[in-house]
Amino acid sequence: MVGKMKKNTVLFCTGLSGSGKSYFIKNILPKGAFHNLKSATTRKMRDGEMDGREYYFREESYFDTEKLATKLWVNEHFWTPGQPKWLYGVPEFEIYDNMGANFTYDVIQPRYVRQLIDWFRMRNLDNKYDFRILWFTPSKNGSEIVKNRQNMPNDIDVRRTNTCDMQDFKNAKLYPNHIVTCNPQELTMDDNLRAFLHSLKTNSK
Repeated sequence: MVGKMKKNTVLFCTGLSGSGKSYFIKNILPKGAFHNLKSATTRKMRDGEMDGREYYFREESYFDTEKLATKLWVNEHFWTPGQPKWLYGVPEFEIYDNMGANFTYDVIQPRYVRQLIDWFRMRNLDNKYDFRILWFTPSKNGSEIVKNRQNMPNDIDVRRTNTCDMQDFKNAKLYPNHIVTCNPQELTMDDNLRAFLHSLKTNSK
């Protein structure tokens, strides 16, 4: 009897700005175990960033012409005509070019997790990938963190209009597999997530 083919993983890191998602991806996940899916974005490049490394920095027209697996309009609720739209989205080529790797996806809202899962399923790629959702709960000092960010003058407004709470997961017909809490000293993870990370480290040796 032929055994089941081992699937790769799409690890969704979901939570508000300042909740510890980027820190987790850069410092907690085993090095080389995941490819972090890069989004295209209309926001301005920050100091130290490079096009094609952190993001693909593009004009608004890109989001009307290119094939995207997800499409996020972050400042939709307080945008006014004549002002720039903060658009984000994972280009399809970013997934296809790295097919066969484990993926991480850093995203604010569960509804965008749903977008990417549906994209995989519509292309029958869920037979190659499992989906695991991490919910990064808001940190107490999250607002202080985003106050000092460059080129995001309305980041506080983004936090007000994006709750990323349990109701948002229910609306997206999702439930987080693991909960991560960020405090000034450390990231607090549930035991199942620690066991998952340990298995990754073991398999990478």
